Amino acid sequence: MKARQQLTALHPRYIRLLVDWAALQPRAEEPAVLSGEVEGCARAVGPCSAYAGLREELAAIASQQRAARAEGGEGFEVVLDLFGVPAWAARPPGGCEQGDTHAFSRPLSAAGLAGYRALIRSLLALGAREGVALDWFSPWNEPNDAVFLSPQRQDCTIASPTLAPTVYAQLARAMADELHAAGGSRHILLGELNAFQEPSPHRTSIAEFVAGLGQEVICLSTVWSVHAYARRDKAIPELEAVAELEAALDRRGPCGQRARIWVTEAGAGAPHPGRQRIPGLAEESDGCVALARQLEGWVADPRVQAVFQYSFREDPAFPVGLLSADLSHVYPAYNLWREYTRARASGRALSTQAARSACA
Repeated sequence: MKARQQLTALHPRYIRLLVDWAALQPRAEEPAVLSGEVEGCARAVGPCSAYAGLREELAAIASQQRAARAEGGEGFEVVLDLFGVPAWAARPPGGCEQGDTHAFSRPLSAAGLAGYRALIRSLLALGAREGVALDWFSPWNEPNDAVFLSPQRQDCTIASPTLAPTVYAQLARAMADELHAAGGSRHILLGELNAFQEPSPHRTSIAEFVAGLGQEVICLSTVWSVHAYARRDKAIPELEAVAELEAALDRRGPCGQRARIWVTEAGAGAPHPGRQRIPGLAEESDGCVALARQLEGWVADPRVQAVFQYSFREDPAFPVGLLSADLSHVYPAYNLWREYTRARASGRALSTQAARSACA
């Protein structure tokens, strides 16, 4: 209950739900199970409280939305991000794959693409049943990373053209068709890109990915997203991910130049985000300050419309959360987001002094 109050105190406008299709529909002959029991742990870390999958998540979001409206506000607008290919939906192995690649990462077969369309329809139906508007959909998570989409190239050299934009375009067009057929004012969130600056055999850079898409895909949406975590010390990149995405889109003509940016994964942890945290309050504070610097730059950028914290409860596999996985510890970044929320509510900018004080 306390964690829920802490989350509500941040007054989030959006909540991003990751939809692992491979886990939801392991067999082609059975529909995706959207209400299956989930243990409710943070990768086996307690406390745990079982719940009925996406159905109950949407029911909880509906409850939060009603509470926000009762107070004259809004928030908890759902953004669905799909990933994970079931074995029956994947193409056979091929191209430049890493040794541990499984069907989960492989592009869709013809049957898989039909299943992907059916999944979108089932998600829309679930939202209708639970009374939650599902207005934002993203075709695939980190399509420029072989972890989520493999192979990135046919041959294991960066001279081999990236395959990712072609596969992604197929998914984006299928999603656009399904959302259009469903009616209403639903939107596609393009990108969800990992902030890769340089290509590799198993990665496609931001610039390379955007350049490889057809113009009709660039024009499917006016909103693009990128993942950009607070890096420190030797892990600081040469180029800022948001600026790199904006430059890549600007090179694609009017549709790209009109695009606005969402940072759908942000957060602070170790100097190299995703690695295990370095213990100590000084390290936590340093990470918070690095995140504050990012926020300051994004708030000043008129193209950046939203920034999402990943995650609220710490994911032990990618520790950049606001609360520890066992919910016993609040990281300084939580206080930063709370101050940011208060500044936004009062119509003022979050000052550097206030941000640094929040991180102390």
